[in-house]
Amino acid sequence: MEITLVQNEVTEIETDVLVVNLFEGVTSPGGATGAVDKMIGGLITDLIVDGEISGSESELTLIHTSNSVYPDLKASRVLIAGLGSSDRIDTNAIRRVSATVIRKLREVGVKKFATIVHGAGIGGVDVSSSAQSLVEGSLLGAYRFLKYRTTDTKRKPDVESMVIVESDSSKLTAIGAAIKKGVTYSNAEILARDLVNEPANKLSPANLASVALKVANDNGLQCEVLDEADVSALGMGAYTGVAQGSSRPLKFIHMSYLGDSSNLENNLWLIGKGITFDSGGISLKPGLGMGKMKGDMGGGASVIAAMDAIAQLKPNVNVHVVCAATDNMPGGTAQRPGDVVTAMNGMTIEVDNTDAEGRLTLADAIGYALSKNATRIVDVATLTGAARIALGDGVSPVFGNDDDLISAVLKSSEVVGEPMWRLPLDSVTKRQNASRVADVKNTGGRGGGSTTAAHFISDFAGETPWVHIDIAATSMLDSVRGWFPVGATGVPTRSLVDLALRLGK
Repeated sequence: MEITLVQNEVTEIETDVLVVNLFEGVTSPGGATGAVDKMIGGLITDLIVDGEISGSESELTLIHTSNSVYPDLKASRVLIAGLGSSDRIDTNAIRRVSATVIRKLREVGVKKFATIVHGAGIGGVDVSSSAQSLVEGSLLGAYRFLKYRTTDTKRKPDVESMVIVESDSSKLTAIGAAIKKGVTYSNAEILARDLVNEPANKLSPANLASVALKVANDNGLQCEVLDEADVSALGMGAYTGVAQGSSRPLKFIHMSYLGDSSNLENNLWLIGKGITFDSGGISLKPGLGMGKMKGDMGGGASVIAAMDAIAQLKPNVNVHVVCAATDNMPGGTAQRPGDVVTAMNGMTIEVDNTDAEGRLTLADAIGYALSKNATRIVDVATLTGAARIALGDGVSPVFGNDDDLISAVLKSSEVVGEPMWRLPLDSVTKRQNASRVADVKNTGGRGGGSTTAAHFISDFAGETPWVHIDIAATSMLDSVRGWFPVGATGVPTRSLVDLALRLGK
């Protein structure tokens, strides 16, 4: 969708639909909505009085404003979007309303529309944040994965153009910058969604590496892809153990953005789990729902996609992305429960369950990052079903060993509307990973499953500031929720982009 900014009065804009807004409880609209109301003879006020418009969040009222009836108004239709209570307006509400609006416009066949920036200056939401949220809600809310839907002739086409209208010239620079940022954030998250939604037969480790190479080439970044011989030479026995059951070759991806090349210690390593299909291996998963395991590379998708935005926004920090990509398959050469593998850092691991494979690949990815002098590490993984039991599918659990880095991650998640919640790394659950035959075991039983998985990863991070984000429940949804669609959400791509900007100020 093309997005443009114009300076004008809303009543002067010729468009298929003009979107204005209304707060709950307002009986006499002001501002842009009031100007439109005056042009159409107080019709909006009449509808409020009659109880047909309340201003509740995401309430939509479409009014036909034919030029023959209302010659002073240039828009053919007006859509009044409810913003809810002015006491509760925030960037998430603006994203939700914008997503609802864009889907409504598509439903009625609108190709082009104009809108004001919703909620700016109300409840502490500045015009930049409002404009960015408007853009993100619209682009992310419009998302559909239709690549393989070839016979759906009744499908409504996407909205083609959005014009953001602002009459105050002093706000244009801020809004313009916010639009650019919102588009960059959204496009990155859309890339992550596309990757997660791809069928596993269309997205192999090699395909994922090709996407990373393209992102790097498009943005002038460094990207190195290691093969099995390369990682074996580095001692990545945990990673190669997972990969040995698959007929598709592993690919170890390392992308680099140098935003502070004179200070290489000022770095952030984003490590994403990249299991392009997870059958569970010998510890085979149940067949019901296994198709969703095409999305077990959601962490890898998010870090690769985040790098696309980071390279464009250019924070003053060196960012590295690592993804140890492979399938986890139950072939004749697959590793077995009870096997012992040796990670890159020399630690031995008892493979108690081959379906606890993601943490094995992360162990060697973190070992690689530390060998390259990583000073801050954030790993992202669709790691445990226990994350859904703990927090449901609306919040991603976060673990870590550094309060400052955890706080920065949580702040970024709050800003972009991708909820996260910190869970503890306690000494009791840590003992569940103890092994009688190796240094550590890759599972700790059913109790505290997300926590024991995080404990396992923490053993490889050591004292280096580290955060683990478990997106197993939030990476894919079964129903539309605000600006999140059915299928891949792209979480936490925008959080990672915001984190890099936050650390790079």
